[in-house]
Amino acid sequence: MSLVLVIATLAFRGLGALGVRRFATWRVSAAHGLALFLVVTASAHFAPEGSGFTTTHADLVAMVPPIVPFPAFMVYATGVLEVLGAAGLILGRTRRMAGLWLAVMFVLLLPANVYAALAGQDVTPLWQRVPEQALYIAVALWAALGTRTERHQEMIAG
Repeated sequence: MSLVLVIATLAFRGLGALGVRRFATWRVSAAHGLALFLVVTASAHFAPEGSGFTTTHADLVAMVPPIVPFPAFMVYATGVLEVLGAAGLILGRTRRMAGLWLAVMFVLLLPANVYAALAGQDVTPLWQRVPEQALYIAVALWAALGTRTERHQEMIAG
């Protein structure tokens, strides 16, 4: 799934290199790449069984640790939050808040991935999932915070 993030980020940055000012920096391109990734992953939160999705709502419900109440609702809620986070990353004025919130959400969702892997469910193995989750956290934080130089360049670019 991280391929979606990487390819989208490269595509957006390529558009920036071709003169699309919105994607003039790697940070903004990565924010948009993460947003696209989140829309793709959020779609699984609403996908019914037999829909053709590789991961469905039922699969995600099975990943929720027993300590979490209302697992089906939580899966829907996190899907909605992912879409809202994606929208927040697209808008410059909400990018900082969205990126910070998404980083927190990625940290909070990691235990569900660990639980599913340890419970023997057919999920991404932990040796792959933990570094992926770290990548998502890092990109969300980079989108939110960036460097002073990057923020200045974005203000100049419009």
